[in-house]
Amino acid sequence: MTHPDPSVVERAKRDETPEPGAHPAPAAHFAGQREMLQRDKASAALGMRVEVDEPGHAIVSMAVREDMTNGFGITHGGFVFALADTTFAICCNEDATVTVAAGADITFLKATSAGSVLRAEARRRTRSGRTGVYDVTVTDETGDVVAEFRGRSVTTRDTLT
Repeated sequence: MTHPDPSVVERAKRDETPEPGAHPAPAAHFAGQREMLQRDKASAALGMRVEVDEPGHAIVSMAVREDMTNGFGITHGGFVFALADTTFAICCNEDATVTVAAGADITFLKATSAGSVLRAEARRRTRSGRTGVYDVTVTDETGDVVAEFRGRSVTTRDTLT
């Protein structure tokens, strides 16, 4: 398991995260990333940053904001899932053919709170025909595992246009 580079964590903490309702255009936010991400308003609104985008491997980070916490003051599981799901999507969309989730499971292992920087790393486990299995590990800025996610993909006959 690779731990986050401290400079990446510090940069993520320094980066200006938009206020709710004042999000940057996804194309500007994910400049240089795939067309899928350039259209991904949800990931842009959550302030996700793509660090690695390679065939079968992706890393995405996200700083947890106050508006991402639940009634217990911890990061809402839906935001952790969203980070893992976006990382999974980047990992399994290797070309212009659209690949989507057929299903996913997540196990939450450690609570985090506002100010935490989460980092999700996805790796392809197998791909056969039109289906694939991908594992995503979400860690915090200390390298502790926050969640484990397994996504199952299906490649459609559609292409990005």
